[in-house]
Amino acid sequence: MRRYLARLDAVLVQAVIAGALSFAHLHDIAAAAGQDGWKAWAYPISVDLLLVAAWRRLRLLRASGGAVRAAWLWFAVALAASLGANIATAGLLDLDDVPDWLRILVAGWPALAFLGGTLLAHTPADESAPEPVTEVEQVAAPVRVEPTAPPAFSSPELEPAPEPEAEPLPEPVKPSARPAAPVPAAAAPAVPAALVEHARKVADAHRTRTGSPIDTDTLRARLGVPPPLADAIAAQLT
Repeated sequence: MRRYLARLDAVLVQAVIAGALSFAHLHDIAAAAGQDGWKAWAYPISVDLLLVAAWRRLRLLRASGGAVRAAWLWFAVALAASLGANIATAGLLDLDDVPDWLRILVAGWPALAFLGGTLLAHTPADESAPEPVTEVEQVAAPVRVEPTAPPAFSSPELEPAPEPEAEPLPEPVKPSARPAAPVPAAAAPAVPAALVEHARKVADAHRTRTGSPIDTDTLRARLGVPPPLADAIAAQLT
């Protein structure tokens, strides 16, 4: 904590010294350019305020993702005015006989600073994004209820419609004493002779290897035929 305070104090002291020197240099340049009295003291305040405002606006635009070109422009203008005054008072310029262009710059600075400050103050942080809504008011739309027609009541003088007579149920069909014709069994599929011979060889090889006759499922798996055809082949092998 003490180390942080010492660092903070050093930064503040450095800022105060740099600000005081820049303030004095700007005052001397304004006074040498013909701006005497309180006007010479207002010039350094205007330059420093524009510099601080541009830097603060630049940080806000960076945080919000807005365009920072305008803030950088006015920050560079204020920095050039402050840096130029510091260099001009270092013996490079005769303050007793300043050039006319410097008098023009000093005389036109108030209008330039006013323009920059106005643009920085009234430009939104992000022109492309809509302004945030602080309060959301949800107003429910009134529900319009359509009037319904009253139910129609029948007049007591009208007689009710007669109910339809129930139709007699059809009599059940008596089963016939004649027995039904038997359903013919499905005809066995025709087996080619070559397939039978091949199946016989497969069955003989299976008997030789295992010592037991081949079953229908094994024969079907070895031949790769459907179950009905396998049954027909097995029937011819026995």
